[in-house]
Parts: sequence; C-alpha cells; structure tokens
Amino acid sequence: MKKLLACVLAVGVLSGGVLLPIGAASAQEVQPIDRIAAVVDEDVVLRTELDRAVTNILAQYAGRENQLPPRDVLERQVLERLILLKIQVAYAQNSGVRVTDQEVDQAIGGIAQQNRISLEQLRQQLARDGGSYNEFRASIRDELLTQRLRQRFAQTRVSVSDAEIDAALAAQANSGTQYHLAHILVGLPEGATAEQIATAQKKIEGVKALIDKGEMDFAAAAVRYSDSPNALEGGDLGWRSTDEIPNAFAELMRNMSAGQVTAPIRGPSGFQLLKLVETRDASQAAPAMVTQYKARHILVRVTDTVTEAQAKAKAETLRARLAGGAAFDEVVKDSEDLNSRAKGGDLGWFTQDEFGPEFGGAVAGLQDNQISQPIRTPAGWHIVERTGSRQTDVGDRNRRAQVQETIGRRKLEDEWNRFLREKRGEAFVDIRVGKAATADAPAAPASGG
Repeated sequence: MKKLLACVLAVGVLSGGVLLPIGAASAQEVQPIDRIAAVVDEDVVLRTELDRAVTNILAQYAGRENQLPPRDVLERQVLERLILLKIQVAYAQNSGVRVTDQEVDQAIGGIAQQNRISLEQLRQQLARDGGSYNEFRASIRDELLTQRLRQRFAQTRVSVSDAEIDAALAAQANSGTQYHLAHILVGLPEGATAEQIATAQKKIEGVKALIDKGEMDFAAAAVRYSDSPNALEGGDLGWRSTDEIPNAFAELMRNMSAGQVTAPIRGPSGFQLLKLVETRDASQAAPAMVTQYKARHILVRVTDTVTEAQAKAKAETLRARLAGGAAFDEVVKDSEDLNSRAKGGDLGWFTQDEFGPEFGGAVAGLQDNQISQPIRTPAGWHIVERTGSRQTDVGDRNRRAQVQETIGRRKLEDEWNRFLREKRGEAFVDIRVGKAATADAPAAPASGG
C-alpha cells in the first residue's frame, strides 16, 4: 500500500512515466494490415506497437530531435526494449506472478491524475492518438507484471551483508562526495568469443574518439550507440554515493573532474565509458530530525465501473457517518484498501512525503485525532484520521538502512541486467523489420580517424 500511494506507478514501455502527449497530434501512420515487427518465443511485437512506442519517444523529444539517432537506429533500440518487455512478461506469467484488475485500475487512475484528466478524458485522448483503451490497459498490466517480477527477483537474488554496510559507512565518513554519472555500454554476451570482444572494443574506442574530437556529445553518443537500457536517456545514471559505485569505478571518479570521460573499461556486461557529470557534498542531506505521523484511513477507488463522482459521493457519505458518531473501526469496513482494512485502516508511522504530496500534505495539516474531509490522491478518495505525530532522530539505524538500500539497489541493477541478457540470449527472437533483421548493431566509426 505504501509503495502504491507513494508513487503511483510511472508505467510506460519507454518513457519512465505515462505523461500523455496531450494536444499533440499523433504521428502514427495508418497501416491497412498490421504487420509483425518481431516474433518473441510464442508472442509477437506488432508494427503498430513499435510505431506507437517510437511516436511516444518523438513526442518526448519534441524540439530536441537532433539528440535522437536516425529513425532506423531509434526503431531498433525501441524494438529491443519491446522484445525485452515481452520476454519479461512471459517469464513473470510462467513464474506465477499475477496482477489483479483492481491493481490495473489503480495504476490507470494514477496516470489520469498525473495528467490532470478524468478516466473518460484519458479514453478520449487515447482514441485521438489512434490507440485503444484495451491495448493501453494491457500494456499497464504488462508493466505491473515486470515491476513485480523485478521485486521478486530482488528478494531472492540480492543480499547485503553487515560487513558491506560497515565498509560503506566507513567510506562515507572519509568522503562525503556524491557523483552524478552517465555511461555508454557496448554489451557482450555471456561467453563472448575473441572476435566479439574485438568488435566491441573497436566500437567503444570509435565512440570515445567521436566524443574526444567534439563531433558528438556524450548524451547523443549514448542515445545512438549504447546498449544499456537507459540509452535513450543519454546514459544518465543519476546521483551515486561511493557505496553505490563499484570499487574500481569509485577510485576513478575520485581522480576525475566534472565533464571528464574515462577510457574504455571492460566489465562483466561489456565495455563502458563513464562520464563524471558533476559532484556534490553529501553532507547536505536530510536533517537529523524528521516528523513522522501515525494515521488510519478509508479508501474509495475510482475504477472503470465507479466514476469519479460516484467515488467522491461514497467517500462523502462515509465521512458523514463518522461525523454523525459512527466508530472509525466500523466505517473502515467499507474501505477498499484491503491491506490496511484488516488492521482497522492503520498505516503505521510515516513521513510526510512517503505517501505522496496530496496525502502527506493533508495529514500534516491535521491535528492529532482529527479526521479529514475526503482527499483525492492517485489511489482514489481517502478519509484520514491522524492518530499521532512525533519527532524522530535519523540515527545510526536509519543510516544503516539507507546504506543497505543503496548497496542493494546497485547490486540489483547489475544482477537484473545480467538476468535480462541471459533471458534475451535464451529466447527465440525473429526480427522482421529494418536493418535489425540482418544486422546486430549500429556501427560506430573506427577509432583513430
């Protein structure tokens, strides 16, 4: 419940969030017959799926089209992501991972809220852009499945020892620097041959030469040549503390200046270029003392069968029952948050930003033992009773938890990418469009001019 309230899923095959291109005309061409772009085991990627995904990318880069690779290269990158999505969905389903209709409804409601439109307006927008609501709903289900698969993977494959946490805390004490990084990856398969290694090395050296000569900036080179899943984001890795960077890379970063790019580095995934974008002092972190709140709530969801007005009316009716003297423990039985309903609606202790700005702001504005009016969040309509508040010291236990999370996140990223490469290698994939049908990758110019 906390995770779903905190960040309504930023679902989208490619964008990292479904911010619909509202008001933008669809660039999708009408296809009289839907062709197959790729066969993936027992599933297919349709040409219309590929076109819609490419159109989404083009909409995000409107006005910055020069940062994108040529159309054929972009299509190949997007198609590869769609292929990986198909592989993950199939693996999730075969592994028993399930997503309920209610969870899909909640995610779609959050997307509509994020775009400040109603569910009906969302349907209309999809229709104007040439999409189908059922196809959109299926894509949301697929994204939820892959996120759940990743969570299960983390629980079974990733562990962090006390010794690793102690070492990271010691490193933080000696260096409070955080690094904003970006990378370019030229991937290698497991058990790569000498010829494959030589080809990859030549490609990464050619990319480095382009960057050194100023013929292409790092982000543009990442978009065009990187095999990493974040290629279309310019290879951006975000801010990393020392414990989130492999030891060999951390030593390099300490000796680099902002804007510098490493020489090619051979790693388990292939050859990489790392760029140090900028640094900052990690001591400017969250204050030692934070306010936590304790609350319980009643949730009414907006779904395909329950309109916004109906959900709000039900929430107002439940609030009126409380105002009329009904016990919260009795009214909470009508809550649609099954997890917290079993505990009388109790959400435990949490910080203001943990459940999102709407919910957190409303709770912060209450007094202890005060009940809110209905509150709209991406999850639906809430009635909240704040039952307590306290100041909490972010002490050693919390710092250890934060370090454990960051190390686990780095390990998960490495293991997950290795897992995806393994499953991609095992899958039967028949690409039927573009140069990718016969060629493996866009070639970079050879190094040395």
